[in-house]
Amino acid sequence: MGQTAEKHGDNYINHSAGIKSWLLTLDHKRIGLMYFCTTMVFFLVGGIFALMMRMELFSPGMQYMTQDTFNKFFTYHGAIMVFMVIIPLIPAALGNLVLPMQLGAKDVAFPRWNLVSYYIYLGGALLAASTLFIKQVDTGWTFYTPYSIRSSTSATYVLLGAFTMGFSSILTGLNFIVTIHKLRAPGLTWDRLPLFLWALYATSVIQVLATPVLAITLLLLTLERTLGIGIFDPKLGGDPVLFQHFFWFYSHPAVYIMILPAMGVISEIIPAFSRKPIFGYKAIAAATFGIALVSFVVWGHHLFVSGQSELANFVFSLLTMFVAIPTGVKVFSWLGTLYKGSLRFDVPLLYAFGFLFVFTIGGLTGVFLAVVSVDVHLTDTYFVIAHFHYVMVGGTILAFLAGLHYWFPKFTGKMYHDGLAKVACWFVMIGFNVTFFPQFIVGALGMPRRYADYLPQFTEYNRLSTIGSWILGAGLFMVFINIARSLKSGKPAGDNPWGALTLEWQTPSPPPMENFKHDPVVTDGPYEYRGENVHWGMNA
Repeated sequence: MGQTAEKHGDNYINHSAGIKSWLLTLDHKRIGLMYFCTTMVFFLVGGIFALMMRMELFSPGMQYMTQDTFNKFFTYHGAIMVFMVIIPLIPAALGNLVLPMQLGAKDVAFPRWNLVSYYIYLGGALLAASTLFIKQVDTGWTFYTPYSIRSSTSATYVLLGAFTMGFSSILTGLNFIVTIHKLRAPGLTWDRLPLFLWALYATSVIQVLATPVLAITLLLLTLERTLGIGIFDPKLGGDPVLFQHFFWFYSHPAVYIMILPAMGVISEIIPAFSRKPIFGYKAIAAATFGIALVSFVVWGHHLFVSGQSELANFVFSLLTMFVAIPTGVKVFSWLGTLYKGSLRFDVPLLYAFGFLFVFTIGGLTGVFLAVVSVDVHLTDTYFVIAHFHYVMVGGTILAFLAGLHYWFPKFTGKMYHDGLAKVACWFVMIGFNVTFFPQFIVGALGMPRRYADYLPQFTEYNRLSTIGSWILGAGLFMVFINIARSLKSGKPAGDNPWGALTLEWQTPSPPPMENFKHDPVVTDGPYEYRGENVHWGMNA
């Protein structure tokens, strides 16, 4: 397993001390940890809003809050979770930690850009969150016009916050693209890249191309609120449906900004814990870019009931179904890798199994919503809420937890408590499904989303969903208690506790400041398991 962290002495954690050394660091690993800590704070805030909404929905009628307060909680839960947590979570946090090391590089191509990107994200997030203490926003996280234009709340500050965070995404995407192109270790050719890097590369392309559309849209909306320019408000000669087209042209690719890195994490974990080469490496890499490409041409399925033409509905329906092909390639490749593998049922693989189960349900229910005639019935119901959470929250968060437990020993030098981690995993999986699966049923029965109240016949489903949210919250609480406890008293992990093959596992735990003591030279691909003995063709 290699030497333990204590024997390695100097590493990126203890290389320099003091808060200033962290706040002004150019080291990608420290910046990744700062992203991680910041997103976890916002994850806690967004999760509290979710639990409070579920408490209100435990019974019909207004229980603990007014309808206006419920709308505000809904807005902040959605905006925080999407823009401040799920979008940056894997690319910015795990991506910053892992990407340069998997390339055999000392850092990203532009370290100063990397630090600036973090502070732009932090500044935009704090600007948006500051409205919690002034005129709270109740527009919904999509800021649909014309209400978001006419609202007397602090919507302008949230819009400017999201606008600012967009620049962080663009800079991070550019940084990652250049890093992958220019800083690969000798011998690390494109057909040897770890699949996590392929996922981050495709994600970065989406960030660079799609995020400016959202930025311009939010800026136009801000100008309309402040200057009265008629762009989206029909009162001023604008078109509110135009806003929806602009918003979803970004926001549907944003779905894949969230899920493609999650798929990349799963593509690392499954071969490592099945002791087999990944099945269909080139097919997975191609499917990654297939998904990224299709993501730009399917936004119209969000507008099936907006009055767009029948021809447009038909085209967008067909294109939306097409995304199932590259997604199915990935799922069957993962299953092919697991088949007859020598499986190690460690915590990362358990979360990967959870991802496969949850994401498959989310994907299959997406086919229902791609059919125009079915979507007309299901649109704006809890069926859409359940589908979105199964894909985005279940898929992204479970993959993040898989990656967190997978790379935790590498970047801390400590092992977490395995028993508690497995209990927490079961709590998360059971809680998630108990929370959101009943919402498929209640949505199909006609319960509309975004409402603070509901008819009595939906009571049992909502109570079951609320109980599930408590179980899910308890599971996530156990995860982070275990992580925090392990940082202080966890057992030494060794350099490569999983016997994994990518380059980050060929360096001490925690890694030194410049990642590698000697520049690595790669002579083989990262997925070559030879029997029980790991073979990695790397000369250092």
